Amino acid sequence: MQDRQRRHRIRQVPLGIVAAFSAVILAAGGGTAWWTWNTLTSVPDSEPVGQVTPPATSSDDLAQGPPAAPAPVTETDARLYLLETTDTGFELVPAPIQVEDASDPELVLTTAFEQLLTEPDESLGFSAIPPSTALRDVRVQPDGVYVDLSAEFEQGGGSAAMMGRLGQVVYTATSLDPSSAIWISVAGEPLEVLGGEGLIVDQPMTRELFDQNFPL
Repeated sequence: MQDRQRRHRIRQVPLGIVAAFSAVILAAGGGTAWWTWNTLTSVPDSEPVGQVTPPATSSDDLAQGPPAAPAPVTETDARLYLLETTDTGFELVPAPIQVEDASDPELVLTTAFEQLLTEPDESLGFSAIPPSTALRDVRVQPDGVYVDLSAEFEQGGGSAAMMGRLGQVVYTATSLDPSSAIWISVAGEPLEVLGGEGLIVDQPMTRELFDQNFPL
């Protein structure tokens, strides 16, 4: 009798589950019911112990990228020219310049003149150009180099100082091409006479003409 009741209970349990599941299939459709059944009965896996989720990278971080490297210094043949005292007078001495791009001759010469007028290395020589002189423009044209300086360039100094500063401009402007001609202007006007001594400045000026007309 007890064995018969036990077998009866065993048969009833699975039949009830099957009946309930069949009702779900009929009500929701086969595919949807199977998904519903799995959703209700499945247990999500927990995150493994010790696993660390990396922080999300924002779009701003991606846009900025790595920090920019400093611009490299490029070697150039251009030089600025200073003066050095000798037993008989002065001598023009070249000094190297620092540039970031040596491919543009106008940029190179502009850098040379800016360093000549603002920060010459006094350990290499001295400058006869008045310190208040400013560079107005430098242009490299097929017929030569055009340099325009501020009016302070003509101020102060005797004939030796005037010749020295003129030589500094001529040699610095022609440092990329020693054979090129140079056209010098002061405050936008061609330089014809320099200083109270009345030094005649031929235009265009070259290194050869300077050495012949203005011996230092």
